[in-house]
Amino acid sequence: MTVRLASFKKNHKIANRNLIQQVVWLLAGLPVVGIRWLPGAAWRVGLLRLFGAKIGSGVRIKTGVRIKYPWRLHVGNDCWIGEDCWIDNMADVVMGNDVCLSQGCYLCTGNHDWKDPSFSMFASPIVLEDGCWVASRSVLGPGVVIGENGIAAIGSVVWQSIPAGEIHGGNPATFRGLRIIEDSRMSADASLHPGGAGQVMSEPEVK
Repeated sequence: MTVRLASFKKNHKIANRNLIQQVVWLLAGLPVVGIRWLPGAAWRVGLLRLFGAKIGSGVRIKTGVRIKYPWRLHVGNDCWIGEDCWIDNMADVVMGNDVCLSQGCYLCTGNHDWKDPSFSMFASPIVLEDGCWVASRSVLGPGVVIGENGIAAIGSVVWQSIPAGEIHGGNPATFRGLRIIEDSRMSADASLHPGGAGQVMSEPEVK
């Protein structure tokens, strides 16, 4: 058996909207949200909500962001979506509260069935739980879940889920350590008394 790409058939159920809504978004909504010369997060959030996205309060969306289907986007409170992020959400992308997507991240929910001669497509949701961080230029594959406070380090390729509180990095991403979040009162005290036992560490390499 050989691969026959000519026999590929698009799965229209993936879009989960009628053709007119898709066209309006692709021709009008998507280019405006991603526009680079016009700053501001509030109006981007409002436009995405208009097209069906569920977005909480305090969300910051930077320029150059691409979102395939806003009606498949669920974002909690106080999240950050950095410049040039591409949310390719043929299935739902669900972000909890206080989630950070740094610059240039790619969230890919779709995949092809390599066993099928027609190379059929399927999609699986991506879930980012509260407090997790996807660092710059990272790629997340279909079905990935990053647990609470988990981190995908800079430039990671993640195709298996990351447990809560763990830092994973590399290609493919593997376990690199645990994320220890300092008590804010300890951090403030350490900044006033450098060299003490609770001294604030320099910025980590996972940004």
